[in-house]
Amino acid sequence: MKVVTAFVHRGRISDIVHALEAAGFRYLTVIDVKGLLNAISAHEEHYSIELGEKVTDEIKLELICNDDKTTEAVELIHRHARTGQPIAGLVYVTPVEAYQVINGTNT
Repeated sequence: MKVVTAFVHRGRISDIVHALEAAGFRYLTVIDVKGLLNAISAHEEHYSIELGEKVTDEIKLELICNDDKTTEAVELIHRHARTGQPIAGLVYVTPVEAYQVINGTNT
C-alpha cells in the first residue's frame, strides 16, 4: 500500500476527485490548507498574520492505494491538476507500514 499526497490549487480539486473516482479510487481525503503555491488569481491569495507573508488557499489530497495502482493515481492527479503555470502543485508517494479498515458496526 501507498499514500499518494498532493498539494493542488483549490479550483482543480473537483476534476481530480472525479477522475480518481471514475478510475475506482475510493480511499481519499480532501483537506483545505494554506501554502506557498503561486496563486492563479488574487482570489486564492491573502496575507497570513501567523506566517507574516502571503499564502495561497490550497487543497491537500491524500489517497491510499495498492502499490500497482500508484502510478495511475499519480498520472491522473498530474493530468487534472494542471493550471497553465510552471508549478501547479506537488505530488509525493510514501509507503504504508500498516493498514486496517475500521469496522463501523457494533459488536
